[in-house]
Amino acid sequence: MATTLDNVGIVVEDLTSVIEFFRDLGLELEGRAMTEGEWAGRCTGLGDQRAEVAMMRTPDGHGRLELCRFLEPEIVEDHRNAPVNALGYLRVMFNVDDMDETLARLRPHGTQLVSTEVVQYENVYKLCYVRGPENILVGLAQNLS
Repeated sequence: MATTLDNVGIVVEDLTSVIEFFRDLGLELEGRAMTEGEWAGRCTGLGDQRAEVAMMRTPDGHGRLELCRFLEPEIVEDHRNAPVNALGYLRVMFNVDDMDETLARLRPHGTQLVSTEVVQYENVYKLCYVRGPENILVGLAQNLS
């Protein structure tokens, strides 16, 4: 039985710009390192691999993202432009203190709303999906209660 979620992994091309995006969202960089060799490939099933990995942590310490840039083997598929109803990875959702301030902080990264507006669900949440660097799909929720 799983007891905790350790992390969610996202494969990227430009690790530095994606790290900066998630920093501006409020995550903290835990570390950045190379993973390479036969041992890593045994875990992923990719054989001999080389990848640069950065681990990002939410300020409360309960959530982490593993950002990975593969050097070998090369990327074989790209799902970043898939719509929100595509099978597989959908999005990562974060709670934010202030939706407007968060969106303003993320705008310099080229962040775009997926729809035309931030929506409000009753008097409970403001919600939106955004596309960040490399079209990474991120959900944002502001609790209004």
